[in-house]
Amino acid sequence: MTQADFGSLVGISQQAVGNLVGRGVLDTGAPGLQVLHAYCSHLREQAAGRAASGDLDLAAERAGLAREQKIRVALQNAVTQKQLMPVALLEEILAKAGARVAGIFDAIPGAVRRRVPALPAEEITAIGAEIARVRNIVAGMSLADLRDEETGTEGDDLPEEEIDP
Repeated sequence: MTQADFGSLVGISQQAVGNLVGRGVLDTGAPGLQVLHAYCSHLREQAAGRAASGDLDLAAERAGLAREQKIRVALQNAVTQKQLMPVALLEEILAKAGARVAGIFDAIPGAVRRRVPALPAEEITAIGAEIARVRNIVAGMSLADLRDEETGTEGDDLPEEEIDP
């Protein structure tokens, strides 16, 4: 069977048959029935969106697109439900909270001095130094440090000390 005859049989041009032969989809040396089966198989693969000889795999591409769209919609929903916030906003909130806490910590030595006037100045200074030490530890913390604490992989930054009563 010639390429023109096969093209006429299945309703495509002789050039289209030649293209299929060139791509290895059809073998013109095979009997006509085998060529027809190969052509039908090729059409089924195309309809199913499966890749043939390195072509684009439409089914996989569609699945990937659907997966990305699902992720995008989930993120949009999380933002809408206020489960996610921009990093810049979180940084601003944490910086303001940290500044407020630092102000409260700075007021502790003065408050102790007013409440316990008999406490020696050295003790008030020691309290202030301890507060400064803790503030420095907290200022140097990172998200990784907090994660390590949650998993228990890192020791406590604050050594336990005996406090004389």
